[in-house]
Amino acid sequence: MPHFTIEYSANLDGRLDIGAVVELVRKAAVETGIFPLGGIRVRAIRCEHYAIADGGGNFCFLDMVLRLGEGRDLATRKTAGEHIFEALSAYLDPVFADSPFALSFDIQINDKETSWKRNNIHEALKVERLRI
Repeated sequence: MPHFTIEYSANLDGRLDIGAVVELVRKAAVETGIFPLGGIRVRAIRCEHYAIADGGGNFCFLDMVLRLGEGRDLATRKTAGEHIFEALSAYLDPVFADSPFALSFDIQINDKETSWKRNNIHEALKVERLRI
């Protein structure tokens, strides 16, 4: 259940292709080899209202949180997180060069006792592969 949620400041519109960011994160997650393909979710939420530093309008941010189910050790999580963060950070180099920008990424572990899911995507992927 790797669920990535990206929040970003609205003033990144025109400076950043958020659809490309979502796809980049999805691909980087697949490249780690530790997440089931059918469980990967990446979504982006544009933040219209925000205040950064002195409140000037030229500061911008992108904050990403990855929620994971239990079961992966710290070393595995760190290796995957570093791979994803490096890919995202490199993609965002032009934004860093252009404007005051804050990038953050956190991994949170969901407690299996208080996390409920229902998903038939894994089965759909199996059927899709059989058709190919």
